Amino acid sequence: MQLAAFAVSASAHGRRYPEPAPPGRSEFQRDRDRIIHSGAFRRLEYKTQVFVNHEGDLFRTRLTHSIEVAQIARSIARRLALNEDLVEAVSLAHDLGHTPFGHAGQEALNTCMKDYGGFEHNLQSLRVVDVLEERYAPFDGLNLCFETREGILKHCSAENAARLGEVGERFLKNQRPSLEAQIANLADEIAYNNHDVDDGLRSGLLTLEQLSSVRLFARHLNEVRSAYPDLAERRVVHETVRRMINTLVTDLIGQTEHNIRTLAPQSVDDVRHAPPLVAFSDEMHELNRELKTFLRTHLYRHYLVMRMTAKARRIIGDLFEAFTEDPRLLPPQFKPPTESGHTRSVADYIAGMTDRYAIREHRRIFAIEEI
Repeated sequence: MQLAAFAVSASAHGRRYPEPAPPGRSEFQRDRDRIIHSGAFRRLEYKTQVFVNHEGDLFRTRLTHSIEVAQIARSIARRLALNEDLVEAVSLAHDLGHTPFGHAGQEALNTCMKDYGGFEHNLQSLRVVDVLEERYAPFDGLNLCFETREGILKHCSAENAARLGEVGERFLKNQRPSLEAQIANLADEIAYNNHDVDDGLRSGLLTLEQLSSVRLFARHLNEVRSAYPDLAERRVVHETVRRMINTLVTDLIGQTEHNIRTLAPQSVDDVRHAPPLVAFSDEMHELNRELKTFLRTHLYRHYLVMRMTAKARRIIGDLFEAFTEDPRLLPPQFKPPTESGHTRSVADYIAGMTDRYAIREHRRIFAIEEI
């Protein structure tokens, strides 16, 4: 497929450690393959999205979420004649640094690290691909292309950006990343909003009646019930969510095409200096905001979810305190050569845990009967 003039056709800034070009693959295909084969990617299978891993086999995990993001993002990129391989690599890597227990784990670890630079999962994802993965003889990390690394870093404070060098410059200069990175960002939002609806209904924490107050959901639910009046409820849910995703993707493509025609970027550099180009229409943005508000109120703050959230915070806090007070409890590979790096090593260890590993590690340290 012929790429648009404003697409990323090749890595302009290359890799941190120069390597020969990969035969038979593009540079971004190589990035994607390295991400998929990484240990951090495999661990996403047992990291929470909303529901902790042991609460059910069919709920989304960070791994299935990342795959769904990549599928949505590639579909959008193809319609816009952008680099699908770069979009896929960013999508698959964006959650590599996420803690166990979803956002509750991140908030707990950030609280623990407040006096040591804090913790943010986007920064941790970059740290994973730059430093923590140990697979290749010549370098630490995965040595990904600049554009992939920049796409992973969706949010960053000016203080942190200044420490990151070239990959953090856009936050200091008020510039945008590639269109491919912008697509991965909004594909992430489309994926998690809609599969949280699906998982919320599957768990019984949400009902169709509750969701009927959300205009975006109600519109598609009514269409499905009108077209298929005798359809089983489980299939009604799937059909409704499928149509919601399609509506959001179609709107995003249409609005982005309009933005591109209006501002007429001719290069990747033009994209960097333009306002965000990948966007929903004003109407869809409002409908999507309404859905997010509903989920925050009725799912993420549901008392059963909050109970697990409270347990997660306690587990993370207890582990952090134990490891910082007695570094001898840490595995050897997480013991830094100097004391100054100790707390960050503890954060690296905890962030890399799966839900079930964190629960087991807590039992091993605090339960007398465990060894």
